[in-house]
Amino acid sequence: MYDLYFQEDMKAPLDEKEIRARLDSFLSELGVTSDFSISFVSDDEIRNLNREYRAKDEPTDVLTFRLKDDDTFPDVGEVDEMGDIFISLDAVSRNASEFSVPFSEELTRVMLHGLLHLLGYDHESNDFKSEVMLQKQEDIILRLGYRS
Repeated sequence: MYDLYFQEDMKAPLDEKEIRARLDSFLSELGVTSDFSISFVSDDEIRNLNREYRAKDEPTDVLTFRLKDDDTFPDVGEVDEMGDIFISLDAVSRNASEFSVPFSEELTRVMLHGLLHLLGYDHESNDFKSEVMLQKQEDIILRLGYRS
């Protein structure tokens, strides 16, 4: 269903069992059965990806690469492989400090954010009041009890 990868010099951000439990709850909530991967990387690695694929020479918290690159949402059984999610653990740590939330909560949020992007959701800004994707993300986080 999904694979987890950790950059060689990065240690697992949470117990791998806990990461899988959170991902499984998201997949169940969203009705997703398609395959994808999540790679946990450093700022340097995600900056390289961001520069190469988005022409932005800066680190970011999450990048997604959809295999079906159009504006349609995949039918749950239709796509065998949705794509790949890359998460910078350095950026997640900074976000957690900036937003005064536990690291585990911010990591959970960023994992769900990447998954929603793979499903075709997008947002123009980070305004939670006007962005449907971000509202959906926070509703799921709250409903599943991952917000402190």
